[in-house]
Amino acid sequence: MRLRTLTVTELNRYIKKLLTMDPILNHVYLKGEISNFKHHSSGHAYFSLKDETSKVNCVFFRENCSKLKFEPYNGLNVIVKGYVSIFERDGQYQLYVMDMEPEGVGALYIAFEQLKLKLEQEGIFDSALKKKIPSFPKNVAVVTSPTGAAIQDIFSVIKRRNPNVNILLYPVLVQGEGAAAQIAEAIENLNHIGDTDVIIIGRGGGSIEELWAFNEEIVARSIYASHIPIISAIGHETDYTIADFAADMRAPTPSAAAEMVVPNLIDIKQHMHMLYVRLNRSFKYTLNEKESNLRGLSSQRALQAVTTSINEKSQFCDTLYKDIENRMMNDLEKKKINLEAMVYKLQALNPLSTLRRGYAIAMDKDAHSVIHSAEKLNLGDNICLILEDGRLICQVQGIKKGEDLLNEGFLKQ
Repeated sequence: MRLRTLTVTELNRYIKKLLTMDPILNHVYLKGEISNFKHHSSGHAYFSLKDETSKVNCVFFRENCSKLKFEPYNGLNVIVKGYVSIFERDGQYQLYVMDMEPEGVGALYIAFEQLKLKLEQEGIFDSALKKKIPSFPKNVAVVTSPTGAAIQDIFSVIKRRNPNVNILLYPVLVQGEGAAAQIAEAIENLNHIGDTDVIIIGRGGGSIEELWAFNEEIVARSIYASHIPIISAIGHETDYTIADFAADMRAPTPSAAAEMVVPNLIDIKQHMHMLYVRLNRSFKYTLNEKESNLRGLSSQRALQAVTTSINEKSQFCDTLYKDIENRMMNDLEKKKINLEAMVYKLQALNPLSTLRRGYAIAMDKDAHSVIHSAEKLNLGDNICLILEDGRLICQVQGIKKGEDLLNEGFLKQ
């Protein structure tokens, strides 16, 4: 009796079922070198794992691939966890990857190095773009956990060094899911609110996993975009994070950050007193030295020559003053003579001067207009004669014209 003939699809499904039921193939750890890696736009990743003689095709679906802290690349030796199954359409078995970690080197370390290189190439760590930390800040914002030791250390150090500084706590998560987003949001909000001179971000020490929120790209970019200077104070002195490279200044510890950002008032007062003493001493020394030099110069020929030169210049100025005074007097005398001549001419033209010599001016009876000709008068007309000391109202009794007066000898030709 012959068995039933199977279709290709049925065969592939049967093989897939066998592979799925196998306890070893359903939960396998496999190590090898990544090759032909391709990160598809769908979010899925396709690659091969190979050793010296063989290779196997692998699929890394988006929901698992997106959880990786690092970006896989060709040539990287990794250990993957997954299960073996078959892709029914092609009848080809492949490894479905659930998780991946680098072999020999931690995944977080690779993720750290990859992000550090990426941001460094973009110029986010450029020292020339670092903002200057203010010397005497009035308002300091601290982005950290409200219950951690970091805020207590920062608060006590700042208040001890300068109790006049205002401290604003912006509480955030400093580890775990959502911590990086909260830190970035805090930086953005503080920049939006303003009235902050410097920001301290940080937390106490911990493992690389506990400090990982400060290695996230979102935190580095928010630090870079901040208009307010930022000091990173994360972990211990040996701990370095991406935030340390992006910040305007790195402090080895939270307490050190407080010391770096706020100067000690006692130290400032002592320094200012020392400067005052040195300045006062220097001023007195310089004054005494100049006074001594001045006394020495008073008896020297150089000073006498200077005095003689000054006296000569003064005498020259007196001579110039006298010359200017004489010239001004001469000019005034000439102006006076010219003025008197002009006054004489004006007096000669003055009608009153003519009247003083015995002449009179004939005008109509209302003294509105001058009578220039006898022909304009008639017998019996009233006229006004203007004399030096008054006027006369007269009546014309007779009219003699020029020819009659000439004959009588009043007018000469």
